[in-house]
Amino acid sequence: MSRGLEVDEIELRRVQMPLVSPFRTSFGVTTVREALLVRVRTPEADGWGECVADAEPRYSSEHLAGAEQAISDFLVPALSGLAEVTVAAALEAWSVFDGHLMAKAALEAALLDADLRARGRSLGEELGAVRTEVDCGVSVGIMDSIPELLDQVGGYLSAGYRRIKLKIQPGWDVEPVRAVREKYGDIPLQVDANTAYRRFDTSHLARLDDFDLLLIEQPLPERDLLGHQHLAGALRTPICLDESITSAADAAQAIALGVCSVVNIKAGRVGGLLEAKRIHDVCQAHGVPVWCGGMLESGVGRAANLALAALPGFTLPGDTSASERYYTRDLTTPFVMVDGRLSVPSGPGIGVSPDPDVLTEHTTHVVHLEGPR
Repeated sequence: MSRGLEVDEIELRRVQMPLVSPFRTSFGVTTVREALLVRVRTPEADGWGECVADAEPRYSSEHLAGAEQAISDFLVPALSGLAEVTVAAALEAWSVFDGHLMAKAALEAALLDADLRARGRSLGEELGAVRTEVDCGVSVGIMDSIPELLDQVGGYLSAGYRRIKLKIQPGWDVEPVRAVREKYGDIPLQVDANTAYRRFDTSHLARLDDFDLLLIEQPLPERDLLGHQHLAGALRTPICLDESITSAADAAQAIALGVCSVVNIKAGRVGGLLEAKRIHDVCQAHGVPVWCGGMLESGVGRAANLALAALPGFTLPGDTSASERYYTRDLTTPFVMVDGRLSVPSGPGIGVSPDPDVLTEHTTHVVHLEGPR
């Protein structure tokens, strides 16, 4: 950021958005996306960010109510002590607060968006995007039956998605993957375990080697780097880390230890877009491919993800699905997939803003905080 922002107000808005279909993982079933939007108001432009924390601390220790409190009670007050409100200064001020990466990421995104809009510069330009479109993958949740799974995968392939990711867990892994591979042949296919397995499952997970998968994502708990290192040596299928990587330092360590050969980057999970770019840079320097994960974001978060996914090291299709994959009406102008790709917004900042009517319809409560003085 080239100069400080004059922040008049910071708005925290909780929304509830029904999903077009339930989304099931090893953490539970989601039918409604509850989200926290952060709006930074300045005289020149408003900036938007989206917090990816869930309503309950299942995927992560963070949750929406805690993120809202962290922003209102700690992160926003910390801005008042700054000579100038810039993203760099804010991140330094927030470094005294342990954790709360999703809360920090949401407020960082809003500050960055406000600054870029005021300067007429797109987020893609700021991050170093090299593409105007990104390939789309889709994440398929755990189903009640294999026929139901095959029908859903077939629908996504017909829609043009360029990669299929299957959620797996003990009892729903080898046979569903086998069924998809046998029915749909040599499609780009990967699986995501969301930490559902343990080291003693190694021989079972090795059965997935038969299906020529792009990768298996986060099979073991996030802190079990030694277990992932063991798996990396025991399986032919590449190991991808997700929840284990929350910083560029984590990525560097995992690569040095041979723990993984692919990394999933989620800006909201690692503390923000700038840290996400640093992780990308570390991985690119070591020849490790990365891809952009999704957290059921609305168009606000999806726009930021697309800008991130346009960086050169993002060589695998991410979870940057079209709006209609999750929502009948997105908060922003819907992202429409064409030939298996989504366009990276080119307007200032994230390039999109919520539709006021849709936003009002889905809002459950709003908190207004005074800007730093």
